[in-house]
Order: sequence, then C-alpha cells, then structure tokens
Amino acid sequence: MDPKTFRILVTPTSFGRMDPGLRRRLEEQSGAVVYNETGKPLTASQLKELLPGIDGYIAGVDAVTEEALEAADRLKVVARYGVGVDKVDLQAARRRGIAVTNTPGANSVSVAELTIGLILSLLRKLPNATAATRAGAWPRINGLTLRNKCVGILGFGAVGRCVARRLAPFDCRLLAFDPYAEGSAAGAIGVTMTNLENLLADSDIVTLHVPVTDETRDMANDRFFAAMKEGSYLINTARGELVDESALLRALDAGRLAGAALDVFGQEPLPAESPLLASEKIIITPHMASHTDDAMRQMAEMATADCLAVLRGEKPRHPVI
Repeated sequence: MDPKTFRILVTPTSFGRMDPGLRRRLEEQSGAVVYNETGKPLTASQLKELLPGIDGYIAGVDAVTEEALEAADRLKVVARYGVGVDKVDLQAARRRGIAVTNTPGANSVSVAELTIGLILSLLRKLPNATAATRAGAWPRINGLTLRNKCVGILGFGAVGRCVARRLAPFDCRLLAFDPYAEGSAAGAIGVTMTNLENLLADSDIVTLHVPVTDETRDMANDRFFAAMKEGSYLINTARGELVDESALLRALDAGRLAGAALDVFGQEPLPAESPLLASEKIIITPHMASHTDDAMRQMAEMATADCLAVLRGEKPRHPVI
C-alpha cells in the first residue's frame, strides 16, 4: 500500500504540541491526516462520523466502541496514545482484523511524578494554604511529613515501580500488592510485597496503579474504604473507573479517610454538578498526569511508529492484539 494513500485520524489533542516536527513527518508520510479539533476525547457517535475512509487511527481516551468500529470500513490499526486500552472494544477490533497497539512505559515517569506531587499536596494541605494566603490570611497550617509514613502501592507495574523508586528517598515504608508482579523487583528497591488486606490496613496513603478490568472496576468501594486505615489518604492517577466515587464521598464524610487526590474520573470532563467538586477534602486535577513534554513526545512517537508500521504491512513494536 502506497503511504501517500494512507488516511490517518489523530485524536489526542496534545499530538505534535511539544514536537511540531513529528506532526510534519506524519503528514509527509501519509496521504491525509484528520485531527480532533474538539479539544476533548471523542464519543462513539463522533468517531462513527470520522472513521469511514480512515486507514490508521492514533487514539486518545476516546470511546472506541463496537458501534464506532462498525463505521470503520478501511481501518487497519488503532494505535493507543498511552498504555490503557479499556476504552477500546478489543473483541470488536479482533473480529474486524484491526490491530491495536499502545505505548507502554512512555508516561510512567510523568504519572509517578504527579502521584508524588499529589501525596505531598495532601499531606501539607497546599491547596488550602494557597487559597487562604491569596485571600489575605496568614494561617498556621499543620501538615504531615512523608517520612516514617507507610505508602501502599496498589499495582506494581511500570508506574508503580516508578512511584516506589521516587518515594524511597523520603524514608517512608513502602508496601505493594500486585498478584502478577515479581517480588525480586520490589525487594531491589525496598518495597515489601503483601496482600491487599494488609496493604489497606497498614498504609497511611494508598495509591492506585492498576488497569481497568472486570476485577478492578469499582474496586475502591465501601468495603475497600472500610478496610483502609482510619485517617488515611487515597490517590488515583490511573483510571476513574477504579473508584466508586459515591463510596469515596461517604468515606470522606464519615472521617474514615482524611483526604483524596484524583486525576481521573468515571466521567470526563468532570460535570460541573459533580459532588466531588464540592468536597474540600479532595484535590482534583484534570487528567493531566501524562501531560508533560517528555511523556507526550514519547507517546506520540511510539503511537505514530506503530500506526505506520501496521499500514506498511510490518509488525508493530507494541501490539495489544
């Protein structure tokens, strides 16, 4: 297939922002490139309008459902911009012979850095301190040190390991639970592998770094929060679907949890009427963990390379299916 006949859909709004040369190279190596101009992830109905006639698709966190893929009459590949593929109907893609790829490890450091920033912001009450000072007050705000605290890392893949490595110099105790991780990797960086029950009971801070599966969806529910150490904190920079948001609010209102920091939500953008926005115990950020120069550049390069490889009839470096 002549590269100049490729029609490629690119939906991550950050594509090419940090490296305009990549955008230029993609356009030079294809017949036409269609960009997402909405500034938001696309719905299934929006994709359904865009996918006819498209050969390659560099995808953000759009709703790549069976309904959307039904309209894809020429699509050969969905190159996911990031590691999670929970928004992609993999079975529907497989039935249609559509390859799906992702970009493992590209944003691990960026997500880990935001995770640690959110932990420190919660413990030192930085949003409250900033707001009060801007309002003309000069409050004495007592915070918590990270030293000697216990941090539970739920999920010990690429991001979980990055978090652990960066937390180690803070002289805190590190626990991790991941039934698929090797204990030797944890021990090398001072992490103790344990079961979920012990991690929740012992941790002052629990941070989520697992994919969305049937087993993990809404895993942070009433039962989960009841098992957490009283006065502890929850961090979620992974996927909004991991947390039952109503259960989280109940745990915060009851004082079971002292606070939470969320970068991801069940519905994005977060609706203006969401009760999460009204809680002063929650730090909220707009799904920005991977939005750094380094992560965006790597995700764009990896997704572009695999998209073009599949269209040229070559094997992608990072296949999911």
